[in-house]
Amino acid sequence: MTTSSAPFVAAASARATRTGTVVAVATVLLIAVGVHLLGERTSSGGGRALAFALGLGAVLGVVLQRSRFCFYCHARDYFEGDDARGLLAIVAALAVGTVGMHVVMTGWLPVPQTGRLPPDAHIGPVSWALVLAGLAFGAGMVVSGSCISAHWYRLGEGSPTAPFALVGAALGFLLGFNSWNWLYTRTIADAPVVWLPHHLGYAGSAALQLALLGAASALLWRRLPPADAPLPAPRSFAEALRRLLQGRWAYGWGGIAVGAIAVIVVLRLRPLGVTAALGSAARDLGSSQGLLPQRLEGLDGFGGCVTAVVQSLWQTPNALLVGGIVAGALSAALASGQFRPAWPSFGQVGRGLGGGVLLGWGAMTGLGCTVGNLLSGTMAGALSGWVFGASVLFAVWAGLRLKRFASKAGSAG
Repeated sequence: MTTSSAPFVAAASARATRTGTVVAVATVLLIAVGVHLLGERTSSGGGRALAFALGLGAVLGVVLQRSRFCFYCHARDYFEGDDARGLLAIVAALAVGTVGMHVVMTGWLPVPQTGRLPPDAHIGPVSWALVLAGLAFGAGMVVSGSCISAHWYRLGEGSPTAPFALVGAALGFLLGFNSWNWLYTRTIADAPVVWLPHHLGYAGSAALQLALLGAASALLWRRLPPADAPLPAPRSFAEALRRLLQGRWAYGWGGIAVGAIAVIVVLRLRPLGVTAALGSAARDLGSSQGLLPQRLEGLDGFGGCVTAVVQSLWQTPNALLVGGIVAGALSAALASGQFRPAWPSFGQVGRGLGGGVLLGWGAMTGLGCTVGNLLSGTMAGALSGWVFGASVLFAVWAGLRLKRFASKAGSAG
């Protein structure tokens, strides 16, 4: 770049930033209009729930995009970059959610009697099928480059891989439905559903989980990178706003916000999850085309990310929540200059579809993804959340090692 062209480049960058901010504001206004219109549909019986889902989904999309809250990226940074900040953010989300969810559940089920579970909670059976689901989901994260929740918010950033990963996830759900009956009869039907409050009470369950999370934090804290030099205080409100819109939010605050949103959403809707609408769409398509078994044994009796066939799928709270995540991430990406749509390469298409199939099969078989199963399940005191999370983490570690080995072998050859 020559000295004479520098002012023109700077001016073009400034114009692009202003344009992105204007479009971001317009997107936020459209979201607000949608929330208002849905809220006015009180006669339909669910308008306010839909409005709440869209609005909170948009807030979650902004938080995910600005804090870059991504399970795969955080794990990769730890395993490959010796940077534990992302995993500590996940621990923070789990800690905040554990406290909040246990308080909420005392109102739902004051006495955690054996045989009773909180309504719609992500508490699933623990078997080798759950471990297999976590391993498949983790492998799908490595192949596609994200988990399902991150693919949703990266769709709002214009990611060339995300659309194909989500299509692949829908295909994975179809495969999961077809393997469900076999797995159910062999292991899932007789697998224990372990909810910690049944054995420890709410106080004991929360204390045990917080102790485990505290121990994990102590270990991860040793792998923190050197702290960045603190930024000087903003000199004006405009500068403070610019930092908020364009700078990356702190890892810890992102995790705390995700944990708080998971608690807030359960007060009005179902526990937080991002795959129910996608799975329901796949189930609806598979059923209409004769691609699924006529009966899915025991599936609809479980809580979590249920995938029931519904008449108006895109008027369900989970669909509006996911739509809000995409819209919120889009507005945040536009405001920060990170909306960068690109034409996909063949490699991105292949990785998206292949990894997405693994993500979808794992999410369907495990009855949830890293948001529904790992976050919401663990927050509720479900052993299934811990088992799924450990399986995913191991698969990511092993997958990254295999990628590194393949890369070295390729360069040596």
